[in-house]
Amino acid sequence: MPPTKRKKSLASGRPPTARPVSSSLPSKVTRRIIRTHHTLQKAHAAALSAGDTATASTLAAQIVAQGGLPAYQRASTVGQTASRGGDSSRVLVQWVGDMGVKKEGEGKYRLLEVGCLAVDNACARSGVFEVERIDLRSQHPLIKEEDFMERPLPRGEGGEGRFHVVSLSLVVNYVPEGGGRGEMLRRVREFLNPFPALFLVLPAPCVTNSRYLDQERLEGIMNSLGFVKIREKVSAKLVYYLWRLDGTADPKPIAFPKVEVNPGKKRNNFAIVLR
Repeated sequence: MPPTKRKKSLASGRPPTARPVSSSLPSKVTRRIIRTHHTLQKAHAAALSAGDTATASTLAAQIVAQGGLPAYQRASTVGQTASRGGDSSRVLVQWVGDMGVKKEGEGKYRLLEVGCLAVDNACARSGVFEVERIDLRSQHPLIKEEDFMERPLPRGEGGEGRFHVVSLSLVVNYVPEGGGRGEMLRRVREFLNPFPALFLVLPAPCVTNSRYLDQERLEGIMNSLGFVKIREKVSAKLVYYLWRLDGTADPKPIAFPKVEVNPGKKRNNFAIVLR
């Protein structure tokens, strides 16, 4: 369950698994499992934040009854198979290739993959990246069991503990509230070395059909953190971004509260908040 009384951890983050799973699970079923899990997790976090322990306990029981984290992991893994639209990291490999990868002998780009879904994805096979994989509950020896929000910060300006690219693919949307999402994006800065870039993937409705977030507001949030958008792709289901951390610019400490930007009864409540 996600904690509420500390800096938001990745019990707020997506918990994928590398365990082989049959892709025969119908897409409607996987979508329902993922959607229900997200809804219950958000409601549970809200109840804890409000001090409503009775409701929180009821919701926790419902999460377990729905299959809990293992069911969510299975649905997430099946959703990333080739037959379901595949591996989002293919987009990252293509974009980095378009910009010109390092020549042989100059080393590979160091990539931190948060919420790693599989150890044999496009990034792993590309030869472009030296990948470090982390997840809340690792189920593969190549994935370190670690909470990104509690990962020790790198010391100094050297390369140790820093990466050329941090990947948050379908991770930020798992965080149950807007402030935790903002803190996660802010924290990414601490782990980036010169290249440097953040690969961010969200479900498309988080940006295209939210009351509290659209493309312009997301770009404003990222710019305030010192990121500049260099690539973007919008599909029916997902939005992909590559953000470059501009080392020449000082981030502007601008607050982005939860403000309605797109009124409408059929819109969702996804928000990213910077305090």
